[in-house]
Amino acid sequence: MIFLLGLAGIAAMAFLFRLAGQKATGDAPKFRDMSYGEAFGYMLAATLLILAVWYYFQPKVTEAGMANAGVVFFRWAVQGFLIFAAAAWLFRLLGRNVGTAWTRKLFRQMPLTASFGILVILIYAFVAIFAGAIAPHGQEEILGAANVIAGGDPALGGDPAYPLGTDQIGRDILSRLIYGAQNTVGIAFITTILAFLLGGTFGFLAATLGGWLDQLLSRAVDVLMAIPSLIFALLLMTIATVWAPKLGIPLTWFMIVIIAVIDSTRVYRLARAVGLNIVVMDYIEAAKLRGEGLGYLVFKEILPNATAPLLAEFGLRFCFVFLTIAALSFLGVGIQPPLADWGTMVRDLAQFINFAAFSPMAAVTPLLAAGAIALLTVGVNFVVDWMLHKSSGLKE
Repeated sequence: MIFLLGLAGIAAMAFLFRLAGQKATGDAPKFRDMSYGEAFGYMLAATLLILAVWYYFQPKVTEAGMANAGVVFFRWAVQGFLIFAAAAWLFRLLGRNVGTAWTRKLFRQMPLTASFGILVILIYAFVAIFAGAIAPHGQEEILGAANVIAGGDPALGGDPAYPLGTDQIGRDILSRLIYGAQNTVGIAFITTILAFLLGGTFGFLAATLGGWLDQLLSRAVDVLMAIPSLIFALLLMTIATVWAPKLGIPLTWFMIVIIAVIDSTRVYRLARAVGLNIVVMDYIEAAKLRGEGLGYLVFKEILPNATAPLLAEFGLRFCFVFLTIAALSFLGVGIQPPLADWGTMVRDLAQFINFAAFSPMAAVTPLLAAGAIALLTVGVNFVVDWMLHKSSGLKE
């Protein structure tokens, strides 16, 4: 009932807002041509903004003395958004004034979301490469304290020596998050490259040669794509867990190959579609008349003209591979202990949510790894959206 009354109030304010704007501006075009839906959207946005400000300043502790976890998380979300927005703006400003002429021009054309995505990717890459030097402890090292709450406040179950706490067997969560970037992101990157090598190679071959090879590869890809990818990967990984110890091959290598093969089907479809549009061009026919071989056609003619869509697809495919690895690890068949992995950390640290009523920091602990996954996914998608916009030739 309150929700319906609120909508009715917003609807009335939207009508009055448009009417008052028309009277105050002498029926200016902005308000004269404004639709009622647009006025309703302005009032809805203003109402939500007022409610957000009101909720932000609510007390962090209830009258019963319990922590108001919703207010605490909302404040962190707002503060995090402002910090990331400021960091992205400063990073773009730095890029516009430092670097080569090409990079400065690139940063001048770059929206704030893309600069945020590039900043996130660079930070993740730095952490993954130098994890051994950054992490305060080893990813397998068991310390003296277990189930330490994040935050470092002893009154709430924290410890200043472990700012993000420890897990149930006493491993430092901060160190495992850092090593998780090296394991999860690094393995996802290798898997994506392998998927593109497989899918791109066969896709270009099918587009260039056609005939029975195109039909054979396309029908095989259709069969693989008809099976849900996560279920198929889970089935194959379950089989691999039996064969990996017998063959003496780490299960992680099986996971890389399985996910790469499954995701290469999507890359094959794109590479074949782009290749078919290119092979009919006049310069391809001219190259064939000159007697150029298959390798020259693929690497010198088709690949350079297919770079833009393939780069955009690489970003999207990396996100899917990254999330698939995290999902498999969450289900227990992905990256295996004692290696640190964000999907496994989300599963293992879920027990801390039971203590959220006593300390909001307890609920933060399982969200750390989930937040790391979400942040990288959002950052990569921002960059991919910008790349797609640039490659489409659209102008602002």
